[in-house]
Amino acid sequence: MTFTANPSTLFSNPTYTSANAVAQTTAQFKRLSVDDQLAALWFIYKQLGRSITPAAPGAARLQLAEGLLEQIKQMPPASQLQVMRDLVLGTNTPLTRAYGVFSANTKLGFWYQLAELMKEGTVIPVPDNYKLSADAAQVICAIERLEFNQQITMLRNAVVDMGVDPLA
Repeated sequence: MTFTANPSTLFSNPTYTSANAVAQTTAQFKRLSVDDQLAALWFIYKQLGRSITPAAPGAARLQLAEGLLEQIKQMPPASQLQVMRDLVLGTNTPLTRAYGVFSANTKLGFWYQLAELMKEGTVIPVPDNYKLSADAAQVICAIERLEFNQQITMLRNAVVDMGVDPLA
């Protein structure tokens, strides 16, 4: 996957400050297409994976997510991709409802584990030749500019509303 962005054009809005960087980056992420959101998550986890490791899985109850991850691993690649798209879109399915009951930290850990499965080839990864949109490339650059705690908060904000909350 390749992308280019001009960092000097990122957040040219004069009201952009460190205090609202997470909120603005999260909003930009959520405006991306489904596939760009998935590609951005994949790239972020590939780039930041080592530093996310203690923050995501360590704070999450990943045993709750293991059943869902196992179901996804058993699917053919096209179905795996559809589940990921359904999660982003909030499509009401048994799997998206299962995800919907996870805590914010478990959701963050779920995506980390999913990225690990993608990296090892158990789950379909983003194709190497996938071309990110300019907006997605800007979001990734913005995330890279955030401080570590802000990156984790932004990622948590990005994945917390995915899936379907069966109690809502």
